[in-house]
Amino acid sequence: MYACGPTVYDYFHIGNARTFIIFDALRKYLEYRGYDVTFVQNFTDVDDKIINRAKEEGVPPGEISEKFIQIYFEDSKTLGIEKADIYPKVTENIEEIIEFIGELMDKGYAYESGGDVYFDVSRYEDYGKLSKQNLEELQLGARVEVSEQKRNPLDFVLWKAAKPGELSWESPWGAGRPGWHIECSTMSNKYLGETIDIHGGGRDLIFPHHENEIAQSEARSGKPFANYWLHVGYLNIDDKKMSKSLGNFFTPREIAKEFDLENFRFLILSAHYRNPVNFNRELLESAKNGLDRLYTGKNNLEYLIENAEDRIPMENEKEWLENLKQYKNRFNEVMDDDFNTADGIAVIFDLVREINTNVDEKAAKQILQEAYDLFMELTSVLGLLGKKEETLEEDIERLIEERQKARKEKNFELSDKIRDDLKEKGIILEDTPQGVKWRRV
Repeated sequence: MYACGPTVYDYFHIGNARTFIIFDALRKYLEYRGYDVTFVQNFTDVDDKIINRAKEEGVPPGEISEKFIQIYFEDSKTLGIEKADIYPKVTENIEEIIEFIGELMDKGYAYESGGDVYFDVSRYEDYGKLSKQNLEELQLGARVEVSEQKRNPLDFVLWKAAKPGELSWESPWGAGRPGWHIECSTMSNKYLGETIDIHGGGRDLIFPHHENEIAQSEARSGKPFANYWLHVGYLNIDDKKMSKSLGNFFTPREIAKEFDLENFRFLILSAHYRNPVNFNRELLESAKNGLDRLYTGKNNLEYLIENAEDRIPMENEKEWLENLKQYKNRFNEVMDDDFNTADGIAVIFDLVREINTNVDEKAAKQILQEAYDLFMELTSVLGLLGKKEETLEEDIERLIEERQKARKEKNFELSDKIRDDLKEKGIILEDTPQGVKWRRV
């Protein structure tokens, strides 16, 4: 599968992050279901925004793009996103892009005009099939740059003639650089072949970017470009479109100052990928509470396993465990239905309730372990509950042990004092049936 990646001129925002999380989870799910997945996500490292930022900072464009590629890797890791198999860059595929454009010209689908090369939309009969618009409607309503060099207002650029002092490469049509749309067609063809199983990105890419990718790819190959399209819905802030002008523009780095970003991932996966998602502090707090419930279920099971009797399970325990497998079947069923992660998470919560209701410290260790393995299997498919257990400093551990000893000896005055001292150090203690638990403020 191929997902359109970022233009690397700045930090990516949480709207971009939603798309990256969805494709990461989709890849995990397909692998879980037994598919061999090759995942390609490109970096657009030649673009007007990159060139303009490089001019502002007085550095080469490549320095800007490489800086933000590394930042992308850092920030995506905090969101639980695993690396794609291949990250092609435009600058590393110029020769292939020129060859691709040359083939389109040879077939009569592209033309040169004033050093630019354009795709002739009128030559491709199915133009508009992805966005479900016909050519006449598009000509009347599309917001496209009007140019005297174009035969048709909808024709889009494949190769841009270089401006003085601008980054460029030599081509049969003169010095220049690729247009935006041609890069993904070329790189997906190079790494995945002429027909991709799954392609997509944010909803805003349907038209014109993906429409243009289809046109140029299918015109060249005569084959379907992608079997399935997946477009991720918009992320709004307090029911308003996110934009810098409204002052409601956020990056994952900004969110991470107050929240663990696993909470943001949970929020994103709690909605169907095609639907718009609203974002605000209250919803993120709610997501945190939901994720905390899953962590509590995980921790409780780990405690029970540690303290359970290692004995042969009874028949009723075996029957219950067998019935528990229905949750895996339900999870697969809802996830197979247009990758419905929201319903997948609902099944996981049902599983947690089932486990909490039916097991305690008297259960056989084997039963508890298998229930735990199923629970962790389903959450890991979504990239959740992978956070490593945080360790405490030795002096804090010692104080907790002293408090436990004081409680056993019914020295509640000392017990309360230690608890208050720990609170001042930012450690909150909770006494539960599974033992004392702690969290940082």
